[in-house]
Amino acid sequence: MYLGYSLGSEKILSFFMSNLKNGVVIRSTGSWYIVKTDDGALYSCKLKGRFKIKGIRTTNPIAVGDHVDFKLSDIDKTGLIVHIHERKNYIIRKATKLSKASHIIASNLDQAVLIVSLVKPRTSTGFIDRFLVTAEAYHIPAILVFNKSDLYDENIKIKLNEYVHVYSSAGYFCLITSAKNDFHIEEFKEMLHNKVSLLAGHSGVGKSALINKTDPLLDLKEGEISQAHLKGKHTTTFAEMFSLTFGVDIIDTPGIKEFGLVAFEKTELGQRFPEIRKLMHQCRYSDCLHTDEPGCAVRKAVENGSFPKFRYQNYLNMLNDIHPRKY
Repeated sequence: MYLGYSLGSEKILSFFMSNLKNGVVIRSTGSWYIVKTDDGALYSCKLKGRFKIKGIRTTNPIAVGDHVDFKLSDIDKTGLIVHIHERKNYIIRKATKLSKASHIIASNLDQAVLIVSLVKPRTSTGFIDRFLVTAEAYHIPAILVFNKSDLYDENIKIKLNEYVHVYSSAGYFCLITSAKNDFHIEEFKEMLHNKVSLLAGHSGVGKSALINKTDPLLDLKEGEISQAHLKGKHTTTFAEMFSLTFGVDIIDTPGIKEFGLVAFEKTELGQRFPEIRKLMHQCRYSDCLHTDEPGCAVRKAVENGSFPKFRYQNYLNMLNDIHPRKY
């Protein structure tokens, strides 16, 4: 977490302090940002120079949801962002699988909503758990929405019920929806009420379709499914915040293919799984990684069936991906 970042020296900041405007970043397209002020006015803004967040190497210094101060140009009325206010939280992932850089998806969130589907395209539990672990690490309440229930056959429904039971037991709110059949759309709307919510998920899981059902005036472009790979095609190309007609702010994001963990230590990972957090104090060793240590309460729970095997396997996969930090 950082405490607000300013551009340049104190003299430069003092120069810009006159006639400053404040607003929230509602769209990020790379080098330009759309900032919305309290009176609803929109301004195109850019950065002059570089913002750096101590300890985090990011591809985007400013994220949707950031509160910023900017100075208007007297020539073309575009804005120059000179200050980012302190973030109450943010959610971050690796930019790509092989990249050391990270990407801030959004900031100042009340909750993170992961839209998943068990078919066309299928969302893996590995992806789900990486998202949930990251939300836990940044103290953002997470919700799982299982969409496209109209496409589920009896076998898929059995798997759905298993997942809902596992994640609900871990403390996550789960909702089953169908944008096509309007199933639980009112519950989806109520879940978003009076909150700033991040909506994330793979391309094609139905984020835009669900949003359109809650507020048809938006008329967001909905994705198609590639018949060759049964995966979604990208329709959202940049993050954007929308204020809906029933008092809701949502941040729609581009479809996320992978979710790489950022700045985790091996000893910290277990704390981000609620089930492990409940058991870890029963382990023989305080620094237990829950792999092959004797007297591990977590492994015992896996063996007796009280800890879901797929969640434990996902934990081991993540643990294997964590490499020691280089200082």
